[in-house]
Formats: sequence, C-alpha cells, structure tokens
Amino acid sequence: MKYWQEEETYSLEQKRAVQTERLIKTVNRVYENVPFYHEKMKELGIEPGDIKSIDDLSKLPFTNKQDLRDHYPYGLFAVPMEEVVRIHASSGTTGQPTVVGYTKNDIEMWQNMMARCYTAYGLTKKDIIQVAYGYGLFTGGLGAHYGSEYLGATTVPISGGNTKKQIQLLQEFGSTAIACTPSYALYIGESMKNMGIDPRSTNLRVGIFGAEPWTDEMRETIESTFGIEAMNIYGLSEIMGPGVAFDCQHKHGLHINDDHFVPEIINPDTTELMPNGEEGELVFTCITKEALPLLRYRTHDVTKLYTKPCACGRTLTRMGRITGRSDDMLIIRGVNVFPSQIESIILKVAEAAPHYVLIVDRINNLDTLEVWVEAKEGLFTDAIKSLERVEKHITNELFSLLGLHVRVRLVEPRTIERSEGKAKRIIDKRQK
Repeated sequence: MKYWQEEETYSLEQKRAVQTERLIKTVNRVYENVPFYHEKMKELGIEPGDIKSIDDLSKLPFTNKQDLRDHYPYGLFAVPMEEVVRIHASSGTTGQPTVVGYTKNDIEMWQNMMARCYTAYGLTKKDIIQVAYGYGLFTGGLGAHYGSEYLGATTVPISGGNTKKQIQLLQEFGSTAIACTPSYALYIGESMKNMGIDPRSTNLRVGIFGAEPWTDEMRETIESTFGIEAMNIYGLSEIMGPGVAFDCQHKHGLHINDDHFVPEIINPDTTELMPNGEEGELVFTCITKEALPLLRYRTHDVTKLYTKPCACGRTLTRMGRITGRSDDMLIIRGVNVFPSQIESIILKVAEAAPHYVLIVDRINNLDTLEVWVEAKEGLFTDAIKSLERVEKHITNELFSLLGLHVRVRLVEPRTIERSEGKAKRIIDKRQK
C-alpha cells in the first residue's frame, strides 16, 4: 500500500467536506461542554449554528497557552474525567504546566497519526525503532512508542540519555530507526567516534527527529554522520504531541494531518489571516479530538503553509520549517523554557538581584543553557562557599521546575547590561 490512509490523498472537495463535518461537530461539543468556549463565543456574538462550513473557521475565538493555565488542570476538557485515559503535561512560564487529556479514541487517533508519519519515512512492521525521546509527562517518548507499536514495528523503549547504552543497543539489537532530538543524535554520533565506532556501521537507515528547531544543515550533518535518512516530525502537546506534521521522502515541507488538525497562518500582531505562502504565526484547530479539542490554538511558531500537492502524491497541507517564535520561548533539548520561568525562581532567592541573562549555546552538538545572575551587594565579600551555596540552590530549583540541568553563575553587581527599553534576557550563540 503506497499510503497509510486515503485521507492523505483527498481531493480539495473531499477534504473540505470532511473538515466541515468535523468542525461543526467539534464546535457544538465545546459550546455545550466547555464553559470557556461557551462564554467566548457569546462574547463574539456567535452560536454553533453560525458555523456552516470550514470557511467559517475564522469566526471562532482564539485559544492561547495562558487559557490552559488559567483553567488548570482540567477546565478546558470537553469530557468527564472518567473518559480520560491518559494525562500529559508541558512546562509553563511560572512552573504551572499546561495539562492535556486523552480519551481512548484520542489515543488511537494519535497512534494512527504517528503510524502515518512512519509510513511516510519508509518504515514498516519489519523495522526496529529505538525510541530515545524522554518518557513520562512529555509527549515525545510515549507518542513515538505507541505509534511504532501501532505500525507493527519492533519497539525499543530506551528513553533519553544513557548514551553508552544507546550505542550498545544500536549495535546489538540491530535498530533500523531511531527517534530522538536532532542534537542528541549528533551527540550519539560524536560519542561513537570517541569510542572508536563508526556511526555508519550500524543497521540504522532512518532517523525521526523533532522536539527542537533544527536546520537543513544539521540534517545534512546527521545524514552524513550515520548514513541515514534524517526525517523531521512536528507536534506540540496541546494539539496532540508528535505526529501533527511530518516529512515525506521528498523533504519539501512537512505534511500536516489536516483531516484532524486544521492549520491557519495569522499575522501575530493583528491576528489577521495571511495568504498561503506568506510567513506568519501557525494556528491549529482540533476537529477530531474528544478530551481537549482546542479552537484556533496559537502556537507562536512562525512558518508558511503550502496547499499545492506534494510530488509524493499526498494532498495534505504542508508547512515550511519553523523559522522562529512570535514569543520569547526557548526550546532546549526538547524542553520549553521561558525567561519568566527563570525570573520566577531568581526573585525568590534573597541573595540574588533581579538582573539575569540566559546564555544559550551548542556544545558537542547538544544545546546548553547557562544563567548569569547578579548577586546582591555584599555577597561577593563573603566566603566562596556562600556563592557556591546560592548557585547550587538556584540550580536545584531550576532543575525541579524545568527537569533540565542548567549551569548557574553568580556575577558581581552591575555586571549585566541595563536597558532603558526591553531588557535583553537571551544571548543565543547557536548557529542559525
């Protein structure tokens, strides 16, 4: 079978009919079951009956990450909790996560979408897929895992880290595909070379890389390092997790599963709809999800959309690479980090002044984050042990909040540059 499902090659008329039917059902469901959307629609003067086709999508209200935080944990769920079979969550700007729920049908749909991705990469049930994304509340590991099983492939659930073990299993289990962040793939390759192992000597033929921004140059480096096809995958927990969009073997944009997630591009400042092919902020509406069907969710990812069918034959809407963010979020090794998260910790430390800067770099192909924090007057006259104690305290608090190892460095008062306008909180040294 050339394609996983016929929906991937729908005609425009077929796609619009399916999207319209599913959108109308979704709008009715959230209007009746989610007070937030009921009130939002009333404020805009619209009722479910006003949504007659997919062309009416722009009449609906936007949803933001803050809306999920304001209704933490389950306030935007459209089903009772006894129908929710799984919870995932992502970090928030103040340590409060955004919570995502899934019904049994949602999980099956997610597995199906991931299997679509794997099929587009040329994978089959004959493959052995090593899942090196983190498991737990993060959607990456379990999303990749259950999609692999749904495809019928052999799944190796090693999770992230433990690089020597990763290499051992690549060699001994004969893994033909690996799912991880692109920066971690390069780190594995570097580690193999340091161990005297040729990264091209394994059975790997496909890499499934996502959870952080990466360039075509990094793709070329990974492919030459391992001798594999490096395939991109896109997702976000609020919409589903990995599998919202995927590369095909032509690598001319990511195919969006738009029979489940309807994309739009807006001007992030005016929220005005942008024409196909013009850059703006990506917005998604979920039209098949049961537990958390978000309307017009603003991702803050900047990209373009293309509706022309791909050379592979798929007619799914395609998106270009993410070129930036319309907010100040960083993605460090798959973890979302906001400067305000760091600030929330620093402001609780008596010895620290409210001046800091985040220094992002890429060392040995892994993203690193270092936080410089100004000490209050007098601390530098104390013993070095006092400085180390404060640094360790902030480090531990940040790890507890982010689940990410961050290096903290206390610097002398008035070291960090002041600004009369918006403070420059981020110095990103990674190559663009």
